[in-house]
Amino acid sequence: MATVDLTNCDREPIHVPGSIQTHGCLLVCDEGAVVIRRQSANAAAFLGLPEQNLVGRKLEEVLGGTPVHELRNALSRSGQPSRPGLMPRLTLPTTGRTFDISVHRFKGNAIVECELSTPDGPASPLEFARTLVGRLSHVRTPRELIESAARLLRAILQYDRVMVYQFAADGSGKVVSEAKRGDLESFRGQHFPASDIPQQARQLYLLNPIRLVSDASGARHPIEPVLDESGQPLDMTYSHLRSVSPIHCEYLRNMGVAASMSVSIIVDGALWGLIACHHYTPRAMSMNQRIAAEIFGEFFALQLGSLTQKQKLEAGDRARRFLKDLLASSVHTTDIAAFLRGHLSSFPQLVACDGVGLMLDGAWSSWGRVPPAEAIPPLVAFLGQVSPGAVHATDCLSEEVPAARAFATEAAGVLAIPLSQLPRDYLLLFRRELVQTVEWGGDPNKTYSSGPLGDRLTPRQSFAVWKQTVENRSLPWTQVERDLAESARGALIEVVLRQGELLSEERGKTEARQKMLNQELNHRVKNILSVIRSIVSYPVQDETAIRAYVQTIQGRIDALSLAHDQATLGAGGGALRELFEAELAPYLGNGQRIAIAGPPAALEPRAFSVLALVIHELATNAAKYGALSRESGRLSVDWARSATGDCEISWRESGGPRVAAPQRTGFGSALVSRSIPFDLGGRSDISFEPTGVVAWLSIPAAFLSWPDAAATSEPSAPVGMPENGPSPVEGKSVLLLEDQFLIAMDVEEMLLSMGAASVSICASVAEAMSLLEHGLPDIAVLDVNLGAETSEPVARRLVAARRPFIFATGYDDGSRLPISDHPAPVVRKPYSTAALSATLRQAQLGLS
Repeated sequence: MATVDLTNCDREPIHVPGSIQTHGCLLVCDEGAVVIRRQSANAAAFLGLPEQNLVGRKLEEVLGGTPVHELRNALSRSGQPSRPGLMPRLTLPTTGRTFDISVHRFKGNAIVECELSTPDGPASPLEFARTLVGRLSHVRTPRELIESAARLLRAILQYDRVMVYQFAADGSGKVVSEAKRGDLESFRGQHFPASDIPQQARQLYLLNPIRLVSDASGARHPIEPVLDESGQPLDMTYSHLRSVSPIHCEYLRNMGVAASMSVSIIVDGALWGLIACHHYTPRAMSMNQRIAAEIFGEFFALQLGSLTQKQKLEAGDRARRFLKDLLASSVHTTDIAAFLRGHLSSFPQLVACDGVGLMLDGAWSSWGRVPPAEAIPPLVAFLGQVSPGAVHATDCLSEEVPAARAFATEAAGVLAIPLSQLPRDYLLLFRRELVQTVEWGGDPNKTYSSGPLGDRLTPRQSFAVWKQTVENRSLPWTQVERDLAESARGALIEVVLRQGELLSEERGKTEARQKMLNQELNHRVKNILSVIRSIVSYPVQDETAIRAYVQTIQGRIDALSLAHDQATLGAGGGALRELFEAELAPYLGNGQRIAIAGPPAALEPRAFSVLALVIHELATNAAKYGALSRESGRLSVDWARSATGDCEISWRESGGPRVAAPQRTGFGSALVSRSIPFDLGGRSDISFEPTGVVAWLSIPAAFLSWPDAAATSEPSAPVGMPENGPSPVEGKSVLLLEDQFLIAMDVEEMLLSMGAASVSICASVAEAMSLLEHGLPDIAVLDVNLGAETSEPVARRLVAARRPFIFATGYDDGSRLPISDHPAPVVRKPYSTAALSATLRQAQLGLS
């Protein structure tokens, strides 16, 4: 027996199976839908007609004039076979039966498909689609969209398992999101080989976005006649009733799946993946449900593409800002090598990596995790051969350079950015080895023998997880990252080219710049000397002792020095509070004597210098003649921001000797009263009250800034934490029994936000009891009424196991609780996170 692998599936003509599934019938007419050319073997019985052979009869005779008229109108509206004309709940006058009918043209045929309408099914797909789309309108990231989609579609369609399945470039796939019954094993994170969904099946998913399997073990009804007049079978590419490959049916049965539905996810014209729905008993979706699922799939694909593109644009914006800043900072550099070496650690902001290396003019520099220095020359030589002057990326360097296997733990992948057309200068971004275990749903390398279906495979029967360890590879470089590297290449080459221009320009500019600096320094020194001259030369009283005069001069010069220090160290200014604390530091021996209060305020250098001298004079006079000259004296300094942004400062002395206005104006008095109005255009008023000096100073808004007070305040207590202890479900497993899945989704989000480790959702007592057989939860939330049953069996099982639980109900009293002999707490619907948390805590306390 010949040995074949799974690619034999690719030869199966699944678009011409020659039969349909059992939940409908099919009629094939001429392109104008006048005469029936073919039929499914069950067509007459399914439609309720006595005669068996409908081939050759007019369609109006079989279905009736009015239905055929509507059918032809629908066929006219249908622009392409992937968008068939749909007529839900169409009653045939010939039999009185009501059907969901779809019709499409393909290859010269009008193909009519009929399915029985479900009396209690949805009247319109719009409400389904509206609910599905509305629940996803708030998502912000592709990951959030993918996670929400599986749960939401399961809530609406009620399949046992719904998965989001993403294809890789090689055709293999991975289950990236899943919503399932609580008692089923999880497929999340598992990989499946490309042969599980062969190439021609993926092509059909592109053409026909909905694929329904109502019963994997169901009968198949052949198309009669099998071949048309030209000897061709019926192409059923766009038919929803198209029968399923026996191989695929056996594949599903080997998984225990009885029914399935797949919704294609098509992004930018390519098959991104599938929304795969599995059920473990036969199940057929009505036309309206399929329409809603198809609309949802298209919305999901559009939203996924939009959010992915948004992420790409955001990454591009970050890269452009990074490159713009890099170019801006390189404008005046004359040493490009030193410039790039100084910025190596910033390149992970452009593209995520673990190490960066620079080979420029034969010199090697590096940052982070990189290969050893002796491995770089061979690597650069290799890059010069494979991609001279172009960006090159690989996530498995050892496949291209075998010697790289020796340092794969440090650098398994590289993104090489050339800095010149010569194969010598490169910026190299490295990623370390990412050893990962890939879980496959069966061995992807396993081969199979030809089976009873001929030269095709017998479907594999084992879906046990097969683990493969992947080594010597890094995280792959995405196309977006390669594009960013190409942008960086252009920017860095521009920097290199500008270096030559700058070297010639810089020589001429250096002399002019030095001359300018000398002139500015000369100007500032003269200003400082002029201020000092004014301090020294201002006339003093004849009786002033030389020692006191010298001390006064020294204090004023020290204040000026403090102002210049703060202006330099404070990046061009200084803090008002620090100025007061520095000038009043000698008098702070008793902390109760001086009170300083006011919001954060920062002064410009000019204002800081002027105010430093003013405060020094006020403090010196207070220490000599005022409140600070006695132990009983008090000084209060405070400031506030006015409506116009000015700083209003109040200086109040009290408890000192009696004060009188001076008989003559000295330098200090003139400095306090005139310097702020003259130099800053502010206000300075001083009053010699008998109880102490009072001064009002106003600094204009142009000379100060007001930092955010919240940034310097004490951190506030965390918001949202319970006042009486940790969350009642923190780190716990929770059973949620709720038959309304949209409500269950909301409660699940509440529980997870409260810190629950896991939430198992069950919609029926049977499902919950099955879950309890596999393990008991730490706590449970039980909906009282579950359709025709109550949660009493589950509650009694939890009572016997001494596990806390609460009841959830929409009734106002407790008379409807399923067990009256157990005082379980009750939360009333609709409930909030706070109410749920309080009730769960009550349940825990009651059990203890």
